[in-house]
Amino acid sequence: MTNAVILISGSGSNLQAFIDQIHTGELELDITQVISNNPSAFGLERASKARIKSSVIDHREFNSRQEFDQALIDQIDLTEPDLVILAGFMRILTEEFVNHFSKRLINIHPSLLPKYPGTNTHQRAIDANDEWHGASIHFVVPEVDAGPVILQGRLKVALGDTPDSLQQKIHKIEHQLYPLAVKWFSQGRLSFKGNKVLLDDETSLDQLQSFDL
Repeated sequence: MTNAVILISGSGSNLQAFIDQIHTGELELDITQVISNNPSAFGLERASKARIKSSVIDHREFNSRQEFDQALIDQIDLTEPDLVILAGFMRILTEEFVNHFSKRLINIHPSLLPKYPGTNTHQRAIDANDEWHGASIHFVVPEVDAGPVILQGRLKVALGDTPDSLQQKIHKIEHQLYPLAVKWFSQGRLSFKGNKVLLDDETSLDQLQSFDL
């Protein structure tokens, strides 16, 4: 069974999606620990309720990003995870951290990458009058939100949508697709060809699912 460490900063809704699918048997995953950089993160309560070990490494207690990331590496490595999952972890990670967990570090981003890396993705999609908006699960590389995409989900932007309404819709997509991407990883179905992720050794992954929400 794949063992994973999940990093959070806030509510932990994606963490809860993993926990729920583990409990229903949809996902075979051993979450060995949850780590937050925010001692007030509600996700820590979710971990406690699910009897998952958790810890806090507060980035504000470190003098540099490098020192924080090294402390994070040391804590993660205690359980020797097969996979490190960023689930709303609101920190830009150093190149040293990303390289240490190369090809076993994944993230979810609320846009159809390569569109809109960074923040304020929902407002940017509205401002651009985009027809489609969505979420992308990708492997992490040193450049922010530039890693090879595993899976994407999209929906049509409705007339009158706001950043808040889009965020709620995108969360529903995330909670379905993030566990699926992790399931593929745990089943050994993902591989690499250059900067592309392959599913079952197909020539290209290009997994895009549409939702009517």
